[in-house]
Amino acid sequence: MDTPAHPHGDPFARLDEQAEVRRAAGLVRTLRPRPADSPLLDLASNDYLGLTRHPEVVEGAAAAARTWGAGATGSRLVTGTTELHAELERELAEFCGFESALVLSSGYAANLAAVTALAPHGTLIVSDAGNHASLIDGCRLARGTTAVAAHNDPEAVRKSLGTHHGPALAVTDSVFSVDGDRAPLAELAAVCRESGAGLLLDDAHGLGVLGDGGQGAAYAAGLAGAPDVVATVTLSKSLGSQGGAVLGPARVIEHLVNTARTFIFDTGLAPAAAGGALAALRLLRREPARAARAREVATALHTGLTQAGLEAVRPDAAVVSVRAPSPDEAVAWAADCRAAGLVVGCFRPPSVPDGISRLRLTARADLTDAQIADAVRTIVRTAP
Repeated sequence: MDTPAHPHGDPFARLDEQAEVRRAAGLVRTLRPRPADSPLLDLASNDYLGLTRHPEVVEGAAAAARTWGAGATGSRLVTGTTELHAELERELAEFCGFESALVLSSGYAANLAAVTALAPHGTLIVSDAGNHASLIDGCRLARGTTAVAAHNDPEAVRKSLGTHHGPALAVTDSVFSVDGDRAPLAELAAVCRESGAGLLLDDAHGLGVLGDGGQGAAYAAGLAGAPDVVATVTLSKSLGSQGGAVLGPARVIEHLVNTARTFIFDTGLAPAAAGGALAALRLLRREPARAARAREVATALHTGLTQAGLEAVRPDAAVVSVRAPSPDEAVAWAADCRAAGLVVGCFRPPSVPDGISRLRLTARADLTDAQIADAVRTIVRTAP
């Protein structure tokens, strides 16, 4: 049977036009399913500590699935909170130095929860220009007013806060995902305290890498457990699992339980993910040197690439950013690396706030010196 024509034309015709614009700009993205056992050297994933396939972490996930089932069965406030979720929240808060924690289904959901619940109507949100998309979307969904501050500029934050005489919240990544640079958290906290503003930091790329034994950027900056600081983390990077969490004062977490829509109306984190993350957290506590090794690998990658004449940003954590001449050349460079046995990230607009395409390398604590040297040689040899 023929489908009747839409009386006003094709409602999705504009999608073809947008697709053509993307193709012309070299910005088409495609899914690339990976096999379970790949021979390629991986410098693209966020498995900073090399734990996602660690036997203890895998068994933690499997044991949780055997005990609690495949899914959480409901939202956290109905049937989706297991004893395992509560155990993970207690140990995560203790490890990072905060009073309380709340686990959500993703780091993205954690950021949306924190920003929207802490910035109602009448609140000024001061957001760093380099923030992750999840923080930006949280600002868009919040009922407060957002001012975008220049990247890593505490004085710009001070000026924005000085224009407002009500509640305020400064929002920043702790480590920025594009270039891997670190936010000046102590200075930002001091600026916030001058005007009574809260500080919300996304520590997705700091947990497991920064601080003593990987306790995170807030801990490293002396801000963990402060009554005016809230942190979000993901369980999908250093902890090798999936999910996210908000860390902060108990009254903040209680407020999120009652008001954060991405917590209240979302199915709870699957038990397997909670079990895997808890196993990884316990392993990190037992082997704190993994955090320092991730930083060492990042430094070694940066040193090798810059000594060869490539333009790479000095890493503050485990992300190494290498500039590419254009989006098309970045894609071709990444493809040439893959053909040579190396997987690297490729960041192009709109994922990069400055419009500059780059390869994005993620250091892993389990990489050997020989693998680091091979990766550097491959990137240098295939450079446009």
